[in-house]
Amino acid sequence: MSFDPALLIYGLIFVAVVVIVEGIYLVAFGKSISLNSKVNRRLDMLEKGQGREEVLEQLRKEMSQHLRSSSIPLYSILASKAQKGGIAFTPGQLVLLMGVLSIVSFVGLTVGTGAEPAVRMVVAVAMGIGGVYFWINKKAKTRMAMIQEQLPDAVELMVRSLRVGHPFASALQIVAKEVPDPLGTEMGIIADESTYGRNTGDALKDMAERLDLQDLRFLAVAVTIQQTSGGNLAEVLYGLAQVIRARFKLFRRVKAITAEAKWSGMFLSIFPLGALIMINLIQPDYYDEVKETSVFIPACLVVAGFLITNMVVMRALVNIKV
Repeated sequence: MSFDPALLIYGLIFVAVVVIVEGIYLVAFGKSISLNSKVNRRLDMLEKGQGREEVLEQLRKEMSQHLRSSSIPLYSILASKAQKGGIAFTPGQLVLLMGVLSIVSFVGLTVGTGAEPAVRMVVAVAMGIGGVYFWINKKAKTRMAMIQEQLPDAVELMVRSLRVGHPFASALQIVAKEVPDPLGTEMGIIADESTYGRNTGDALKDMAERLDLQDLRFLAVAVTIQQTSGGNLAEVLYGLAQVIRARFKLFRRVKAITAEAKWSGMFLSIFPLGALIMINLIQPDYYDEVKETSVFIPACLVVAGFLITNMVVMRALVNIKV
């Protein structure tokens, strides 16, 4: 059995691309951009001496820049995810980064493999774009999961603040100070916008649409209704916090129940491709006798169709809407 070292080199170069993106991101924006920071990024920027208006302007620019630039070629495929991930890089910087990483990948492929220049070029571009997309997708999933987990505690903190007599604007300020990122900075932006005269309900609604979270839409609707018709906001938010927490527990339960089916579907989708690769590595001439027959290409297309159908069906079976 022979193993082609080029496959390992391709994998290592792709991993290196993702690590380089993360490294550049941390160097450019510091450790405060990390989601595991105990002090949220907005407070960190204020502590470094930046003015409140300057911080608000910078954060508002970052949180809306990606969707406004979704018409840029190649960028539209990741604009929504970059928005949800709160990526501080500008769209132009991300496009430039994809180009630089494609060049780095091409150099690595040239040094480490003997592939044709055209093949190296195509693979390098795929690695540059795919590496950035993979990194942004991971950031978006992690950030959205953390916001969903933080939201019930943040709403309950608002409830406690309202019950001791604080106005809702002060409750938002408390959440912005006490809750870490990513929700802390998001709520800090809402609090600052409210301080400078923007309607709180509208600000919450915009944040809910930007992050595409149903629980935030519930919060925005509750605040808007209370502002227009009155009522006990503390009790409304307390009930909302219980609903959000129950929904979050249900999401986790559904995720646990469908985990086995998801891994089974992933295995059934990947195994045929893995078997094909292993057959070609162990016995490269295994298909030589049938390659020239008239049914080889149609048979390959049928198999590919079955594989795609399997992926679609398995995904539909475990994609339970709650």
